[in-house]
Amino acid sequence: MSTIEFNQLWKEKLLNRFLNYVKIYSTSDAESEATPSTPQQWDIAKYITEELKTIGLEDVSIDDNGYIMGYVPSNLENDNNPTIGFISHYDTSPDFNGENVKPQVWENYDGNDLLLNQTTGFTLSPSKFESLKKYIGQTLITTDGNTLLGADDKAGCAEIVTAAEYLIAHPEIKHGRIAIGFTPDEEIGRGAHKFDVAKFGAEWAYTMDGGEVGELEYENFNAAGAVVKIHGLSVHPGYAYGKMVNATLLAAEFAQSLPANETPSTTKGFDGFYHLMDLTSDVSEAKLQYIIRDHDAEKYEGRKQFMEQKVAEFAQKHGKETIDLEIKEQYRNMKQQFEGKMHIVDLAAKAMKEAGIEPKIKAIRGGTDGAQLSYMGLPCPNIFAGGINFHGPYEYVALESMEKAMEVIINIVKK
Repeated sequence: MSTIEFNQLWKEKLLNRFLNYVKIYSTSDAESEATPSTPQQWDIAKYITEELKTIGLEDVSIDDNGYIMGYVPSNLENDNNPTIGFISHYDTSPDFNGENVKPQVWENYDGNDLLLNQTTGFTLSPSKFESLKKYIGQTLITTDGNTLLGADDKAGCAEIVTAAEYLIAHPEIKHGRIAIGFTPDEEIGRGAHKFDVAKFGAEWAYTMDGGEVGELEYENFNAAGAVVKIHGLSVHPGYAYGKMVNATLLAAEFAQSLPANETPSTTKGFDGFYHLMDLTSDVSEAKLQYIIRDHDAEKYEGRKQFMEQKVAEFAQKHGKETIDLEIKEQYRNMKQQFEGKMHIVDLAAKAMKEAGIEPKIKAIRGGTDGAQLSYMGLPCPNIFAGGINFHGPYEYVALESMEKAMEVIINIVKK
């Protein structure tokens, strides 16, 4: 086993790059039909594109939909090796505020509570998040309690770009051609929808989009989004008897009709769920946005049918004109795409072991761009990026975890 030791210069490059990325507002929006779904994503897309050109990648491009590609050229005399790719997404989740991110750096974390915000008293505590105890003595990057951090997946972006820069600066590390890609809108399930696999030109790739160090995933949820619209009738409350149909009350009734023990907070492992992500309503109209998830394909189809059944029962009770349902496929479990291709996963596991990391091969309770890309002909397992507590103000990442992700990238490609 031989590990790569990054000197202070490279640690600072990685840290500063990540801090620069998270300060750029890039939240996506499921309601938008544009790609990228929000105009602010163009800011970070253009920023990364210029960075790739500056550090010396070749054939750097950004298309009309915000997809970025670039290549680290091979430095082998006779290169018959496959092109290997690395991919991450630059949008952040709309689940929590992603604007005006103010990251904080805590060196040599001592294992105690971190007071993230003096004004509000917002605290990140190991009494609530035991995972913090794993990072004693390390450098943590956190929020200020008012936003998410954006380590999902700007940690992956920073790791890939810095690893590419390191390889270009160290020609003694021999490697084949390396493809690099960055996508918009992963957080709303559309990150790979317009990804040009043929142009990317890799035989296989890895998304750097997992959580804690060691995570290696090639199995994920089957996923759909569902929008339930309920139509009421608004009448002045003083004259509403026998006339008013309150869409807000009906929305509450519908939400209660789905199993209370099949939600994200009541399931784990391979259990599927229905997740009410957003509800907007007034007397006349209500909209409930769900995601439907299950690892098992048959159970997944059953969940979609169950949602349709509940809508039909609701329509029978309250009138057909009262409710509408739209279900959209998002991605599928990529496990079956690795039949006969497990060498791709094995290579990543070997690279981790060379970095002194024990691989944690498990199924994702979520999805990545890799799930869709695998079905588009680009087998794409998911590797850790280091972030913890994604999509909220308690999100954090250790700099040392990001360094390990860089090391794994380099170990995968070196010859």
